[in-house]
Amino acid sequence: MAMLTRRQFIKTGIAGGVLLAAAAILQKPLDRAGKQALVAGNPLDPSLRAVITAIAPVLLQDAFPVAGPERAAALERIARGVALAVGALSAAAQKEVAELFALLAFAPTRVAVAGVTASWDRASAADIEGFLRRWQHSRLDLLKSGYQALHDLVLGAWYADPQSWTAIAYPGPPVLVKS
Repeated sequence: MAMLTRRQFIKTGIAGGVLLAAAAILQKPLDRAGKQALVAGNPLDPSLRAVITAIAPVLLQDAFPVAGPERAAALERIARGVALAVGALSAAAQKEVAELFALLAFAPTRVAVAGVTASWDRASAADIEGFLRRWQHSRLDLLKSGYQALHDLVLGAWYADPQSWTAIAYPGPPVLVKS
C-alpha cells in the first residue's frame, strides 16, 4: 500500500471533518446515557442497534442463521457483544466508535456517506453490501477504517459467542488439563 501524499492526507482530513461536522449539526449529540450504554456494555441505543442488526447478517453471510427466532436471538447476542467489545476499548476509541455509529444512524448522513437511502431496518441486503464494499475499497482511509471497525466488531462479537460455534462446526476451545 502506497503512503498518502500530503494532498491526499489533507483531503481525507477535510472530508472526515466535514462529515463529522454535518453529523454534529444535523443530529443532536448522543446523550450521556446513550454513550454510557455504548461504552459500558449495556444494550445499545435502538438507533445504534439498528445499524449492527442490519449489517451483521450481510457481513456474516453463510455463517449466520437465516430465519426465525434463532435469527433475532443471534442478532441480540451480536449487539451485546459489540457493546461489550466497545466497552473494552480506550476512551478515545470509544468516542470514535460512537461517532461512527452516530454518523450511520442519522438519516441524512447515512444517505450521504453510506449511500443507504432506506432506514437500516428496511435496507436491502444488496444496499448494505454495496455500502460495505464501497467503504472497504474506498480511496479515503477514513471510510476504510470505518469499514474495518464495523467488520471487526461484528465478526468479533459473532465468533466470541459460544452459541454461534455450531454454525461454523467449532467444538470450542481445548480443555486444559491440570497435571
